[in-house]
Amino acid sequence: MFSRLRIAIAPCGLACRSAHTREKGKLLMLNPRTNKGMAFTLKERQMLGLQGLLPPKIETQDIQAMRFHRNLAKMTDPLQKYIYIMGIQERNEKLFYRVLQDDIERLMPIVYTPTVGLACTQYGHIFRRPKGLFIAITDRGHVRSVIGNWPENDVKAVVVTDGERILGLGDLGVYGMGIPVGKLCLYTACAGIRPDKCLPVCIDVGTDNQTLLQDPFYMGLYQKRDRSQLYDDLIDEFMEAIIDRYGQSTLIQFEDFGNHNAFRFLRKYREKYCTFNDDIQGTASVALAGLLAAQKVIGKPLTEHRILFLGAGEAALGIANLIVMAMVEGGLSTEEAQKKIWMFDKFGLLVQGREQKVDANQEPFSHLAPDQVPKTFLDAVNVLQPSAIIGVAGAGRLFSHDVIQAMGSINQRPIIFALSNPTVKAECTAEDAYTLTEGRCLFASGSPFEPVKLSDGRVFKPGQGNNAYIFPGVALAVVLSGVRHISDNVFLEAAKTLTAQLSEEELAQGRLYPRLSNIREVSINIAVKVMEYLYANHMAFHYPEPKDKNQYIRSNVWTNEYESFLPDLYDWPASISYPPKMQ
Repeated sequence: MFSRLRIAIAPCGLACRSAHTREKGKLLMLNPRTNKGMAFTLKERQMLGLQGLLPPKIETQDIQAMRFHRNLAKMTDPLQKYIYIMGIQERNEKLFYRVLQDDIERLMPIVYTPTVGLACTQYGHIFRRPKGLFIAITDRGHVRSVIGNWPENDVKAVVVTDGERILGLGDLGVYGMGIPVGKLCLYTACAGIRPDKCLPVCIDVGTDNQTLLQDPFYMGLYQKRDRSQLYDDLIDEFMEAIIDRYGQSTLIQFEDFGNHNAFRFLRKYREKYCTFNDDIQGTASVALAGLLAAQKVIGKPLTEHRILFLGAGEAALGIANLIVMAMVEGGLSTEEAQKKIWMFDKFGLLVQGREQKVDANQEPFSHLAPDQVPKTFLDAVNVLQPSAIIGVAGAGRLFSHDVIQAMGSINQRPIIFALSNPTVKAECTAEDAYTLTEGRCLFASGSPFEPVKLSDGRVFKPGQGNNAYIFPGVALAVVLSGVRHISDNVFLEAAKTLTAQLSEEELAQGRLYPRLSNIREVSINIAVKVMEYLYANHMAFHYPEPKDKNQYIRSNVWTNEYESFLPDLYDWPASISYPPKMQ
């Protein structure tokens, strides 16, 4: 049932490594970094002031994990599961990551999309304990001192949001803190980045969500979102303060900013700081990996595909630009590659001279209008005859039955990616995609779907184009390499490495991505390839350069095994410790 649940008790199953702590007694149990519950050994209990504060039984982590999984199995409500799992993180950090790795395929949809979206909408109602750092626009001029309040002195990775565009749910203000917290959980669970090196941040400049402004449990500023120059000044001050405290190589990942700010900040900061935007670059990398996997199945080069996007925001543009890079690597010019990509937004097809404004980021994909300008997305499919459609509009089931059937009639193996999150925002279901194309489509989604069984008995296991395949491994390589700036080529390398790890068996099952149960190994392999690329292109500043990068990365992966808090005890020779006997 679980990917790595260990029932047998290893000889050092209670405490395999030593760690120093000055805390004693109740404080050890109140700190989730040091708490082991009933897994404290008898000597630890006696020497650290814990004897009598715990029941007499001494447990292994295996028993603790088994108790967790049995309790979780009794729950049916996703939000209840989220509260229970995140409660473990608040009490026992090592156990939290142990159980997450035990069954990552089943638990990731709870700690991250889609359930994290539901948790964000209810954040103030289910609040237990603050996580991360909250910086309000009212802190302007004092951001460095606010960051100075964070207890950890060696942060390596920051995930920051302003809560304006949380998944496909819109403006959730400070309720969006659930996203940076969830992302950094995956930094550790998927890639083994130390949790104490991670800092989730929510920047509160208000919210335009009127429901939240009238909610007595809302936890942020009760004001409309500030869109003045003060907002930009606050973000500038935040970036400078992070670098001032933690150093130039600190990774700062932007998450769920509004479309109008996401590209702007990426352009503004990418050459000055070690930063990337997962909604743009991470999404692009995982989507490209899916297309490269589809290329393996179909045997048709990426350069020969015509791709139609539903949506023309940051996710669509990020994916499109990375596809262009891959096509250029495949022999096309930039202009030729751009002409193979079309976009359809809420105003219709992006074409030159249309009445609705096309911004500078969209211009490369705004082409001369076809003779027959399509009015609907179905019309666009029939007119443009794409081999792949990619949905990133976040507007629900817009890949209608007619659209899917049209793709099936145009292509022998249609590529259908419904990437919007959470599940209710996906452009179509896996069942519709496989059923309406008689199992011929190559399907991927942003949120998980159950396997689909067709009437002829064939079973397809939908691939989940989850950014978690990309950002943890990239972050691990960046943190360990001492990178100052992150280029788009890093995400191209990550996409190719992800695709290379697909087995023939997985492709035959309809999977376009490796099993989530293997994500730790997948992330480490991505980190190795990215690190090789960074050093080969003189973008890494950690010296000396590791000769064996695979071994170096694996040696720096954090482990969830309990450590011993016993002091380092040893004897001195008696002959030098006492004065000689008096004659």
